[in-house]
Amino acid sequence: MTTTLYARLGNIEGITRIVSDVVDAHLNNPLVQPRFANVKDLEHAKRMSVEFFCAGSGGPETYSGRDMLATHQGMNISEQEFLAVVDDIMGAMDKNNVGEAEKKDVLAILYSLKSQVIRV
Repeated sequence: MTTTLYARLGNIEGITRIVSDVVDAHLNNPLVQPRFANVKDLEHAKRMSVEFFCAGSGGPETYSGRDMLATHQGMNISEQEFLAVVDDIMGAMDKNNVGEAEKKDVLAILYSLKSQVIRV
């Protein structure tokens, strides 16, 4: 039996740590910091990100947020901002000792969502 990406990322606990580290990185990344510093409810954004990652990686959690297109509509996110976010996610996974195969799987998922995020 193949282990889900969810399990390989450490289940909800591992994903929660990764998301927390990603948000911290965003808040310290000059390319995207203004967007994240202005989020009204950062804890809600973190919860939605955890749900999204859990559900999208094969976990039992249900994602209760808006779809990617609705979430990013009208934000006019640039290619550079998208890449900065991807870099922060990769850095957070490194910090949490996520394996290369898992990082490649997450990267593939991120790039599959690109058209629903950039300049929509």
